[in-house]
Amino acid sequence: MHHDPSSRRSAASHAPGTARAVVVGAGAGGLSAAAVLAHAGLDVTVLDRAAGPGGKACLRQVGPHRLDAGPTVLTMRWVFEQLFDTLGQSLAPGLALTPCRVLARHAWGPAASDRLDLLADLQASTDAIGTFSGAAEARRYLAFCAQAQAMYEALESTFIAASRPTPLGLTTRMLRRGLSGARALSRIQPFQTLWQALGGHFHDPRLRQLFGRYATYCGSSPFDAPATLMLVAHVEREAVWQVEGGMHRVAEVLADAAREQGAQLRFGHEVREITVRGGRASGVRLADGEVLPADIVVFNGDADALAQGLLGGGVRTATGAAPLRPQQRSLSAVTWHQVARAEGFALSHHNVFFSDPAHDGYRREFDALQAGRLPASPTVYLCAQDRLATPDGQAPTGPERLMLLVNAPARADTHPLDEKELTSCEQQIRHRLAQAGLTLQPGPWTAERTTPTQFAAAYPGSAGALYGRASQGWQATFQRPAQRSAVPGLYLAGGSVHPGPGVPMASLSGQLAAQQILEDLASTSRSRRGATRGGTSTR
Repeated sequence: MHHDPSSRRSAASHAPGTARAVVVGAGAGGLSAAAVLAHAGLDVTVLDRAAGPGGKACLRQVGPHRLDAGPTVLTMRWVFEQLFDTLGQSLAPGLALTPCRVLARHAWGPAASDRLDLLADLQASTDAIGTFSGAAEARRYLAFCAQAQAMYEALESTFIAASRPTPLGLTTRMLRRGLSGARALSRIQPFQTLWQALGGHFHDPRLRQLFGRYATYCGSSPFDAPATLMLVAHVEREAVWQVEGGMHRVAEVLADAAREQGAQLRFGHEVREITVRGGRASGVRLADGEVLPADIVVFNGDADALAQGLLGGGVRTATGAAPLRPQQRSLSAVTWHQVARAEGFALSHHNVFFSDPAHDGYRREFDALQAGRLPASPTVYLCAQDRLATPDGQAPTGPERLMLLVNAPARADTHPLDEKELTSCEQQIRHRLAQAGLTLQPGPWTAERTTPTQFAAAYPGSAGALYGRASQGWQATFQRPAQRSAVPGLYLAGGSVHPGPGVPMASLSGQLAAQQILEDLASTSRSRRGATRGGTSTR
């Protein structure tokens, strides 16, 4: 594997008195933290065993075609604008973003009346739902949107963009707003599940399916996840962005930003141990035996890898965390990347094919996942990566790049899926697409399939789980690890920690980690100056 010699900084080049930071993992969280820390003057090295940046925002190669293989939905543009403002740069030149007019196209059958486009424009979406489900349901949709917005506005500054609070801390922050904060707190509905809340809003079971699926954005079941996940509906309606060059382009832009600030990015280097000395993180040891001392270590991997001892027994003991039980893990997935010709159904960029909700069918899908099995009748997500997200988006003239995904259990360590299950799942997917009138004519290149076992190998400690801990119950909001770990000098970033999964949230976690690191370094510096005769810093 090629390594850029310029990316290796020798110990001799380290400036005396400059804090050294090692970031383990070049996902959105690690790269965001690295960029901010390097901008603040720290000596920053980013390490990743992969050949390039991105983490889960990676690529698959199908013949000569590159396909996004990780997240496909980008929201919360403000997170990236905030990051680049901090760096004194502009986001616009590097990242071309176009707002999606169609948020997603949903289908339950072959007829036009079996399909529903959820649209960015509120009135257009309301009209579409009225046509699909009736005027009363359209009015309920408006009420649902109002509550989703209230939830988001209540939690954006008090929780999402803030250091992870306790339940008491969150309540205190909100009550400081006075009567408006008390009203907002009452609308969060922390003790209801998402499915229960949706039952109070919608009578059409298809709409409950549609909005219940938002729980899978964090790898959870709508029957267990808290009602606060309604806020995803507001986040998407504010804007879903289509990225020119694909979602991996976001990772490339973040990597470029970190380099421009002076961070050193070293790919093809696996970290085997986070070293601990004197009760605090002291650096990392690589698979080839190289040791990099550090004052700060940022771990941008699955947080459960620390609890499992995959980064060394010393840091496992020092964190004191217990590994997640299988039932606490978020969902995994089986994906297929292919280049094929789509016929019989007008795809948008984002498409979801649902089963008939009759006879509690949607619940059976999640019951199977909870039991460690692939569902007999899965919901299928299809990202048509060459299509524009517009109502009249034109189909490519030839084969197009497609990613298909179904949710799967994260049990790669105990009950890996066998070929019989996977073949049956493929048959069910073809059946589900055919029910909606869609057939895929394969091109000359073999589809690339990825299973939970392969995800587990790519992301150590995950057992295939793609989102860390599942959101289960009202306490889920407070159960993700915080940026500050129990080990001084060790900080966490990424989708498995606060504030949660998804590229914007992962970036935000890295920004929060960097902010807390700089606060802690400043506090330490003040303490040292105060303890030094004459007020001279000892650094």
